[in-house]
Amino acid sequence: MASPSLAAAATSPASSPLTLDAIPLASRPAPGSAATAAAPRKRSVLLLDHHSAQHRRQERDPPRRAALSRGLAWRWSHPPPPSPPPDRAALEGYAARVDEVEASLARTFRMIQVQLEAVDRKIDGEVGAARGDLLSLLEEKRLALEGQLTRLDARAGELGDALDGLKRMEFLRKDEFEKFWDEVKGSLGSGSGSEVDLDQVRALAREIVMREIEKHAADGIGRVDYAVASGGGRVVRHSEAYLPKRGGLMGWMPGGDVGPKPEKMLQPSFGEPGQCFAMQGSSGFVEIKLKSGILPEAVTLEHVSKDVAYDRSTAPKDCLVSGWYEETPGETQSGYAAKMALAEFTYDLEKNNVQTFDVSAPDVGVINMIRLDFTSNHGSSLLTCIYRLRVHGHEPVSPGTAGFQA
Repeated sequence: MASPSLAAAATSPASSPLTLDAIPLASRPAPGSAATAAAPRKRSVLLLDHHSAQHRRQERDPPRRAALSRGLAWRWSHPPPPSPPPDRAALEGYAARVDEVEASLARTFRMIQVQLEAVDRKIDGEVGAARGDLLSLLEEKRLALEGQLTRLDARAGELGDALDGLKRMEFLRKDEFEKFWDEVKGSLGSGSGSEVDLDQVRALAREIVMREIEKHAADGIGRVDYAVASGGGRVVRHSEAYLPKRGGLMGWMPGGDVGPKPEKMLQPSFGEPGQCFAMQGSSGFVEIKLKSGILPEAVTLEHVSKDVAYDRSTAPKDCLVSGWYEETPGETQSGYAAKMALAEFTYDLEKNNVQTFDVSAPDVGVINMIRLDFTSNHGSSLLTCIYRLRVHGHEPVSPGTAGFQA
């Protein structure tokens, strides 16, 4: 149990800091001096003296100590009463304010939601309008691009025709041109090393042009035709001819004649509709004996011009030309075993009505027979008309050579 002196010290009031340190501030030694070093020891002695004095006073006043003990005991046994509950009216006012705030927040939320919905609708409308404008613009660009592609296709077709025409043209090689120019200089010049007069060149050019015009006017394309009937060509076989039903007096016949004539395929038609040989159906063939044995270079197929045609669906379309040499001059049966494909082509109605196709087979020897097979036409199921078939080439240097040369 604690001693009375300690209890009295615990219950005594706290001493003033001034009584604990009786040395005045002015008389305190400066920090760092020897007096300062001895100050803690003196202060401890003073504190012990003060505690002893206080203990002695408590022992001399027991009634006060007892009263203080009783007061502390009563305070521990009688805690302070709880604070009174808040006023009910205040609570109701507080709850009303909370409800008002909640209602205000709800109204604000609904207003924000309405505004957001309006903004969403506006954004959807603007996006839809922008999408419609973009689709319209894309459709316009697509149509414009399709139009440009169509025009490019048409120009590509024209360029293809021009290239085909250039391929069919016979250009002079450099050595041939130099040889030709030497001949021109020799024919125009008065002596060796003399200059050629420009007027003389113009006169020679006019003469050459007139000669070419006459050659083209003679047969349209300016190339020798070894299948022409007037030169000795003849049709030896063909598929079944088309025989129209007779109506009225004579009925209609190709060219207005009474019966079909295969020789029409080997004669100039002069661009007149109906001057052709018609065969039944959309496929057929014709075999032609040439004027003489030649080295083939090209074939020309002709139909009526689209400017004067009544119906162009009877024109042949997909064609194959074969050739061989017939050893016996009077034989009408061709030797199928020796037959060789010379060219395969398609007759195009969009191009010129007179179309020439080069022989594409390599190492072709001398031939005197030609067979044209057409497997389709341009739409007619009744008949196919051939206005003219021509065969171009040149005769061999040695007429005695025959057959195919490997």
